[in-house]
Amino acid sequence: MAMSAAEIEGLIKEAIPDASVRIEDLAGDGDHYAAYVTSAAFKGLTRVQQHQMVYQALKGRMGDQLHALALQTLVPESAASEHG
Repeated sequence: MAMSAAEIEGLIKEAIPDASVRIEDLAGDGDHYAAYVTSAAFKGLTRVQQHQMVYQALKGRMGDQLHALALQTLVPESAASEHG
């Protein structure tokens, strides 16, 4: 059973409340998505750690309900430029 873009967005926002999330259905099949996630929670984390946060938010659905997810994570400029 495939996931909808709204379901993916909802899971990410539930786990990372400040996240700005944009989901694109790459193949029109509800199975291959690109996710663009921006969150201050990513500040100071490696790209791998950021991606792990998003995958954890999907609660084990990768590879089962969600076949492919091209993931891009970003720290908002305001958070990235803060000192301290």
